[in-house]
Amino acid sequence: MGFINFITDSHAHKIVYSAVDGQVKCEKWIRDDNDRSVESNATWWLKRLIGRTKKVTVDWPFPFTEGKLFVLTLSAGLEGYHVSVDGRHITSFPYRTGYTLEDATGLMLNGDVDVHSIFAASLPTSHPSFAPQRHLEMSSRWKAPPLPEQPVDLFIGVLSAGNHFAERMAVRKSWMQHKLVKSSHVVARFFVAMHARKEVNVELKREAEFFADIVIVPYMDNYDLVVLKTVAICEYGGRVAAAKYIMKSDDDTFVRVDAVINEAKKVHPDRSFYIGNINYYHRPLRAGKWAVTYEEWAEEVYPPYANGPGYIMSSDIAHFIVSEFEKHNLSLFKMEDVSMGMWVEKFNSSKAVDYIHSLKFCQFGCIEGYYTAHYQSPRQMMCMWDKLQKQTRPQCCNMR
Repeated sequence: MGFINFITDSHAHKIVYSAVDGQVKCEKWIRDDNDRSVESNATWWLKRLIGRTKKVTVDWPFPFTEGKLFVLTLSAGLEGYHVSVDGRHITSFPYRTGYTLEDATGLMLNGDVDVHSIFAASLPTSHPSFAPQRHLEMSSRWKAPPLPEQPVDLFIGVLSAGNHFAERMAVRKSWMQHKLVKSSHVVARFFVAMHARKEVNVELKREAEFFADIVIVPYMDNYDLVVLKTVAICEYGGRVAAAKYIMKSDDDTFVRVDAVINEAKKVHPDRSFYIGNINYYHRPLRAGKWAVTYEEWAEEVYPPYANGPGYIMSSDIAHFIVSEFEKHNLSLFKMEDVSMGMWVEKFNSSKAVDYIHSLKFCQFGCIEGYYTAHYQSPRQMMCMWDKLQKQTRPQCCNMR
C-alpha cells in the first residue's frame, strides 16, 4: 500500500490507495475545456503556482485531444505495467496472478487511434519455450541421482508442459538441490506429455535423456487429459519409487522439501492421509473459461479436494488409484485436483482417511512460512532457494 500526504486548513491527512511499483493505478486530471481556452498554458500555470500560501493538488489536463499527436509509453515493472503519455504517468495495472512477463507475445491497440510509429526497447529476443538451448544448462551438476534400490520416503511428481524448459531448469537448480533429494531419500520427477510441435519433442527427448528426471507420458498434451499425468504420478511413486508418501506438484510451485515430509511424518504410520490446502463444499463454475457443464459434473458441490499445486497422500491411496484405473473403475474428471478428491472420497468409504488442511500449501502465490508456493517464475524460484539457504526462516520473493 502507498500513502499520499496532503494538507487542508490545519489538519494533515493520509489517503491510502492501491499502488503498483509505488505508482497510483489511475492519475487524476481535469478536462481541457473552454473554461480556460483563452489562456495560454504558461499563464494558467503561473496563476496556479504564484502567490499560493497553501499546497495544492496538481490536476493535469486530460492527456488526449482529437487530432493531436501524443507519445504513449508502456513499461513493465516488477509488479505490473505502467502507461505514460508524453512523459506523464497516467495509469498502472498489476500483473494478474500467475502471469509471467515472458508469456507476453503481442500488443493490441483498440479504439479510434492511428498509430504512426512504434519503437520497442529491451525486449527478449526469444521466449524460453522456443529457445531451450539458452535455458538448459547441460551440466552433470543438475542431473537427477539414480533411483535407489530401497524404498524412498517421499516421491514428488511435478506436472510440466513440453515447452517449459526454463521452468524445469529453475526447479532443478532450486528446491531439487535439497539434500534430501540429492541423497535420494526424496525422489522428484517431471511428468510431461507430447507437444504439438515436433521440434519441441526433439528437444524434450534430449533433455530427458541427459537429466534423467523426466517421465514422458504417451499422449498429446491437453488440459482435459492432465488427470492422466496424476495417475502416472501415483503409479511411478507407488510402484517404481516404492515411496511411503506421494506428492503432486507443478513446475511453477516451489516446494520446501523438509517441511513437506515433516508434515507427512506427523501422521501415525498406520493411518491413511490426504494433506494439502483442502476445499470443502466448493461449487463448480457453470460459466466462463473454467465452466463445468452438468453433463460433466451433475452435482452442485465437489467432494473435498486439495488444490492442485501441492498435496500429499499416503502410498495406499496411490496404489488404490492405480488399481482402480487398471480395472477401468476409476472415474476421470478434467480437473485433476477435483479428480483426486473424488478418488480419495471413494477410498475413504472403505478405509478411513485423515484429511489434513493447511493454508501453507499456497494456492495463489506465497505466504511467509509456506510449505509450497505457487505461481513462481523461474527467477522467483532461484530467489526463494537463495533465501532458504541464507535465512533462518522461509521468505517469499515478490517479483516476477
